[in-house]
Amino acid sequence: MAQPISDRVFTPPPPGDFMGHPRALWMLFGAEFWERFAYYGMRALLAVYVATTFFGLLPEGEAKAQASLTYGAYTALIYATGIFGGFIADRYLGYRPSLWVGGLLMAAGLFLLLIPQLDWFLLGLAVIVVGNGLFKPNISTMVGMLYAPGDARRDSGFTIFYMGINAGGALAPLICGTLVGAHFGYKWGFFTAGLGMILGLVMFQALVSWLGPIGAAPKPERNWNRAFKVTAGCIALVPVVYLMLSQAKIVGWILMGLMLVLAVYFIGSGMRSGDKVQMHRYIAMLLLFLAKILFWGMFEQAGSSLNFFAKDYVDAPFDFTLFQSANPVFIILLAPLFAWLWPKLETRNINPSIPRKFAIALVLVAIGFTTLVLTIQHAMAGDGRIAWQMLALAYAINTMGELCLSPIGLSMVTKLAAPKETGMAMGAWFLCTAIGNYFAGAVASVASGGSGATGLAQYAETYTHIAYAGFGFGVLLMLFAPLVNRLMHGVK
Repeated sequence: MAQPISDRVFTPPPPGDFMGHPRALWMLFGAEFWERFAYYGMRALLAVYVATTFFGLLPEGEAKAQASLTYGAYTALIYATGIFGGFIADRYLGYRPSLWVGGLLMAAGLFLLLIPQLDWFLLGLAVIVVGNGLFKPNISTMVGMLYAPGDARRDSGFTIFYMGINAGGALAPLICGTLVGAHFGYKWGFFTAGLGMILGLVMFQALVSWLGPIGAAPKPERNWNRAFKVTAGCIALVPVVYLMLSQAKIVGWILMGLMLVLAVYFIGSGMRSGDKVQMHRYIAMLLLFLAKILFWGMFEQAGSSLNFFAKDYVDAPFDFTLFQSANPVFIILLAPLFAWLWPKLETRNINPSIPRKFAIALVLVAIGFTTLVLTIQHAMAGDGRIAWQMLALAYAINTMGELCLSPIGLSMVTKLAAPKETGMAMGAWFLCTAIGNYFAGAVASVASGGSGATGLAQYAETYTHIAYAGFGFGVLLMLFAPLVNRLMHGVK
């Protein structure tokens, strides 16, 4: 039988706290900062670079649509491979060696993006995708390992960690896009992102003693041999990912098939354990995974359609790539407030449950896009230009929705999953992001001209549909929240 959450074995990190949390949290915060710097730095440039460099001979709307599909497939796959990375770390290589192998592959892929040929560019993206699968879920899993089951600091700890993600994301567009890419060429922005990845690995290794036994290789004497085998496997996987990137439309079917397999796996695992509580928790986890897919499919327009929208229709005294810093900047500003808010509401017994927080997130993203639709309609009656403050406001509202879902969801996975399957469950969480990103890319291809219609009216129509979906699914989840809570059996 799976152990109840209160009885799970916990190995504490070495002594030493900073600001009320284990100091290892701050080391993982810093490593994730630089990894996210690398990711968001290239993400800020990706769709526009692809549209102008590789699809520049197509009509403008079609070029943007093709770039949006490539962007959606890439951002989908970069999260999808987390399921394999989580499994490898759980069962074979360990979390720390997985981070090293994944980080080095990501840096190599970023440097390959400097070659201005489509085949080499897609190869570089494929290498980044494979490497990210070993890095992304496993650093989040180690954050969960810092806290004992039932530790009230866990949600706040994940919110602080989420700030590290977004601090790197906030700085990256400014450095890689506005300062380097806009002045020296976007490919040098990719190079700068690769340097950030290398710096993150150096920081991780320099402070690794702060983790103590957490995340260590299960068999240190076999570590090099196992790392070599995993690296060889990753290299063998690169051509498969390359093929999927070059045939972007098949990615969605593959991802949904993977999600179905995982759903069957987790339910089967709960049934085989003979523990009805664990099986119910897996059902609740899968229902909340569905909400995550819906949210991310609506939310993740930032690097694609909103990037093209900012470039073409928004009046701003700075380069349009700087809007890619809006979401992470608002995360940094608002995350401390939310980290303080949840425990405060808990003391008054009015803290929303996890399902209700997810429902609030869906409604907030709907409000954000409604704000943008109303702004576009006003602009269409005038000179057709949008004040940059209104786009920033939409980003701020959407970010509040993200704070109700993403850091809470990271914490939720570490509490609902059985200990031996936490890494795999974290990979499934990122697979949900992958599926959402794929659908977001498809939506962006319509918004930016893929349907044949172009201009502000097309953006307004597409964003209106996003708003309707957010309001509808948010209210539905709010109504069914008590049922999901019962399935969680006391997990908060």
